[in-house]
Amino acid sequence: MLKSIIRNNNIGGDDYWISVSDLMAGLMVVFLFIMVIYARTSDQRLQTAQEIITEWRDTEYAIYLALKDEFESDLERWNAIIERESLTIRFLSPDILFKTGEADLSPEFKIILEDFMPRYIGLLADQFSEAVDEVRIEGHTSSEWNNSLSDNEAFIKNMSLSQARTRSVLEYSLAISYIQELTPWMIKTVSANGMSSARLIHNTNGDEDKRLSKRVEFRIKTKSQEAMFNLIENIAPGVRKAFR
Repeated sequence: MLKSIIRNNNIGGDDYWISVSDLMAGLMVVFLFIMVIYARTSDQRLQTAQEIITEWRDTEYAIYLALKDEFESDLERWNAIIERESLTIRFLSPDILFKTGEADLSPEFKIILEDFMPRYIGLLADQFSEAVDEVRIEGHTSSEWNNSLSDNEAFIKNMSLSQARTRSVLEYSLAISYIQELTPWMIKTVSANGMSSARLIHNTNGDEDKRLSKRVEFRIKTKSQEAMFNLIENIAPGVRKAFR
């Protein structure tokens, strides 16, 4: 995702990820480029490009509105946010997610998941089953592990921890009785991804916010997004990597 200039719009950003506004601006430049290239070839190719872009925009906006309608009243008590551009629900209270250095869910987080997951998965499977390509449960950590460890060792230790945590979230979610009928859809669609400290959150001074960097995110990847990136790749091979 244009790694050289990324910052996080909502909570400070990091050294590797551009703000979602910068991402969207970059995508719009690519869209204009696509329109120019296709306008010089055939009307059919231009129409196809326009349809793909329109479907991506409309689908993701519809999902965002549905998430906002379903969860807006819960976000404050969960200390969570919905990020429109990436279709991410981000839980920002590490103290109620896991104990430091452990992967077992806290009792408080289990209660949240029992409320959140049936509604979240139910909404996506019921209204957007054909549109969703993947639901990513992502675990993020701070950069520290132990002062005696090197940066590389800390990263690997945190990778194992973040992966174990997301697996705990997925395992517990699959066992929630209210969504047992959606288990086949979840198995096909939901993944657990340990991100370690790859996407840190920084404060306004540019320093790592170790507390907020420890978080769990639920991110939606749509099929129309994949089609859009395939379109970009067909026009300009290699450009797609800049947006990952």
